[in-house]
Amino acid sequence: MLGGKMKGDAGSSSISPLVSFTLGAAMATVCVLFFMSASPGNRLVDIAAWSRNNGTAAAQLEHLRSVADADAVDVTAVAASDAARNVTLAAPAPAPAKAATEYGDLEEVLARAAMADRTVIMTQINAAWTKPGSLLDLFFESLRNGVGGVARLLDHLVIVTMDPAAYAQCQLVHPHCYFLRTTGVDYRSEKFFMSKDYLEMMWGRNKFQQTIVELGYNFLFTDVDVMWFRDPFKHISMGADIAISSDVFIGDPYSLGNFPNGGFLFVRSCPKTVEFYRHWQAGRYRFFGKHEQDVFNLIKHEMTDRLGIAIQFLDTKYISGFCQLSKDLNKICTLHANCCVGLGAKLHDLRNVLDVWRNYTAAPVAEKRAGKFQWKVPGICIH
Repeated sequence: MLGGKMKGDAGSSSISPLVSFTLGAAMATVCVLFFMSASPGNRLVDIAAWSRNNGTAAAQLEHLRSVADADAVDVTAVAASDAARNVTLAAPAPAPAKAATEYGDLEEVLARAAMADRTVIMTQINAAWTKPGSLLDLFFESLRNGVGGVARLLDHLVIVTMDPAAYAQCQLVHPHCYFLRTTGVDYRSEKFFMSKDYLEMMWGRNKFQQTIVELGYNFLFTDVDVMWFRDPFKHISMGADIAISSDVFIGDPYSLGNFPNGGFLFVRSCPKTVEFYRHWQAGRYRFFGKHEQDVFNLIKHEMTDRLGIAIQFLDTKYISGFCQLSKDLNKICTLHANCCVGLGAKLHDLRNVLDVWRNYTAAPVAEKRAGKFQWKVPGICIH
């Protein structure tokens, strides 16, 4: 009994360590597989690392900690990547709306019509001048029947309208129309020379021209009762800050003794001309009751001395008018119904002018050169 018991105890003692080792190894393996399952890509590498380990408990524990830390970093990186992919970017803030200005869509109209050097041609009309057969029709006809490609300048013409009816009519016949909104004066009807409404209209036009040069645009302003036959830009000096037509031309284009007419006026945008317009506007109150053309004549000496501004007075042989009529149809570029009061009188004489011009352009070159064509004079105003 005693010997058998001793034997059984010995067998139990020899088996127990083996079982303990086996169970310990199995548990360690389970732990390794558990940690490795969190990072499948590293599984084989980590198992290989385990097999190379010396087998000490301290080394095994340290390895397990490093694996756990690496997996924690991987999980954080993956989570951050997923979050980045799922972020919805906020829409960009809308551009701030442009503040409304006194002149509305003026800059848009100017930009569409301007030449490459930021020059525009401008005229100004009211409803009385846009009726069928009225001044706007004659103005268009002269340009379309002109010579030397002058019709192309219509692409750079801005028509400034003074009332809604004129604006609506303009939009039917021309792409570059601008409605200049004003208060205090009804511009739909004809304004008689030197009346209160006439002066308001002329000084308002002057103020609008100032705005154009302040915006950085050069302009050639033409009254709508100016007939265009050839390109007038060829006669405007590159050295002129201002070029203005003449009621009376005395022969020297830079003499301040010439008598100006603001119905045909080129202004080059620059600091000197901006300042000139400020003084010109102030002259309305210095010389109360005068219209803008008279004030120009009164301040021209002072402004050329103070600002050094170059003013060219245009030769009436080319830029002509009823005041001093050019009779050479081979040279004339424009013809203004100046020195003529009343819409009816202007229409009568300008229709005769266009009749003569049509006959001239249709004639053989030899007849043109012979100078056989003359204006129909006298008319109501033309002489």
